[in-house]
Amino acid sequence: MALPVGLDDVFRISSLPGLARDIQFALAPVFLLNGIGLVLNMLTGRLARIVDRARDIEQNFTPRGDPRHEWQVRELRLLDRRMAIVSNSIFLCTASAVLLCSLVAGIFLARLVGVGFARTLSLLFAVSLMLLIASLTLFLIEVRIAVAAIRVRDELLERS
Repeated sequence: MALPVGLDDVFRISSLPGLARDIQFALAPVFLLNGIGLVLNMLTGRLARIVDRARDIEQNFTPRGDPRHEWQVRELRLLDRRMAIVSNSIFLCTASAVLLCSLVAGIFLARLVGVGFARTLSLLFAVSLMLLIASLTLFLIEVRIAVAAIRVRDELLERS
């Protein structure tokens, strides 16, 4: 069934292969969205573990003068810093995903309306990647802080 004369011009879908090509263009950002979803899942898992650890320390918090008090305060400060870093990483990663979703929608809208704004879409993609890079950089920083905080003392390792 053919579209009325005016509608085919509006939708600019002249062939099924043309639509298939548009879907292929949108697949790369969609696969990237899947990867971002996995990163977000990992980041929220890290945040949950940090929060659980902070709550555990808070429940067993000792008064000033207790030998463990200074360690608990240092640990809570470190956990607070890690929570902020992971939270910022989640924000940047989510912003990256939102831009990618906008990009995919933009690809289809540009095709349907027949407007060519490839530079804008390219800019969306580039900004999305930069946000993802910033998010992953924060993740790397948080991991380095976590690893540095739990260094095992050499005397406990009994190295010869």
